[in-house]
Amino acid sequence: MTERKDPPATTRPLVFRGRGAVVRPDGRFESMEREAFDDGWGSAEAEPGVPPTELIIDGAKSVITYNESPDVPFDRSINPYRGCEHGCSYCFARPTHSYLGLSPGLDFETKIAYKPDAAVLLRKELGKRSYVCAPIALGVNTDAYQPIERKLGITRSILEVFAECRHPFSMVTKGSLIERDLDLLADMARDDLVYVMISVTTLDGELARRMEPRAAAPHRRLELIEKLRTAGVPVGVLFAPLIPALNDHELERVFEAAAARGAEAAGYVLLRLPHELADMFPKWLQTHVPGRAAHVMSLIQQMRGGKANSAQFGKRMRGEGLFADLYAKRAKLAAERLGLNKMRRALSTAAFKPPRDEGPQMSLW
Repeated sequence: MTERKDPPATTRPLVFRGRGAVVRPDGRFESMEREAFDDGWGSAEAEPGVPPTELIIDGAKSVITYNESPDVPFDRSINPYRGCEHGCSYCFARPTHSYLGLSPGLDFETKIAYKPDAAVLLRKELGKRSYVCAPIALGVNTDAYQPIERKLGITRSILEVFAECRHPFSMVTKGSLIERDLDLLADMARDDLVYVMISVTTLDGELARRMEPRAAAPHRRLELIEKLRTAGVPVGVLFAPLIPALNDHELERVFEAAAARGAEAAGYVLLRLPHELADMFPKWLQTHVPGRAAHVMSLIQQMRGGKANSAQFGKRMRGEGLFADLYAKRAKLAAERLGLNKMRRALSTAAFKPPRDEGPQMSLW
């Protein structure tokens, strides 16, 4: 009989209160892999306490990122943060932490890079004569309203520049801190300069606590939809990610709950598992819902060409095959029944004006 060996410390499940990752894998660009070593005192079995959040300054020289992806409705975005304290176990952005030499596991939610000069950089970029105004997507990769924003206020400073320049933008968030900025959002909504989608993954509070440990509770996100609508801010709901055999049965219920609070649009995104996430998320399933883990991954693979993930444009958000078609039909029928997605106001660029020159020289604009 072959002796069973325990997995390395970097892949052994780690369940920390308030943290979503259950493994700490090395990034895919690292030249070495860490492995547990037991010195005979049991130290390899001992896990440290809950790791605190650490902040890292991101000295980026620009803040607007451009893309040519044909299946997203924007060609530019701003991410004030790299990494996200929300700790969502399924987050497709986790593998981006490997570019920083950090783990897409626990490091992603505990080592947060932030751009302290984001507003200054934004003013500079919007002020260039070559700049052509078009809607900017805010916080697409990681949430612009994650908990650390309460302390740093970087998202707020970006919104202030948008408001000054009357620059249109959209955002997706699951953070309750968006309430803080209702004054700016309501002002910009009057000129069709903002659209907000609130991400609601489940209405089950216990499942949300395990999947998204530091994000706003499901009932709070529904409250956000109502408060945004009351303030005159156009708002929709994004059921993302849709996870087969885990939360897929809630698709219609989430649409209904959001519509009741004033959402005017609804959409969904199938679970995406790029790079390290293809190994990380199955381990999360084995830790939290072991009886369904194999079934969930089997269904995912059936919609991803037999793999855990597919990056193919046009299919990466929805998948393909029988189950993918069924989800699309369910979403379409539910939206039609609830009067959602009838008309989405286009964001306007008509009021855009470059930022004022803060120096002593008179502007030539």
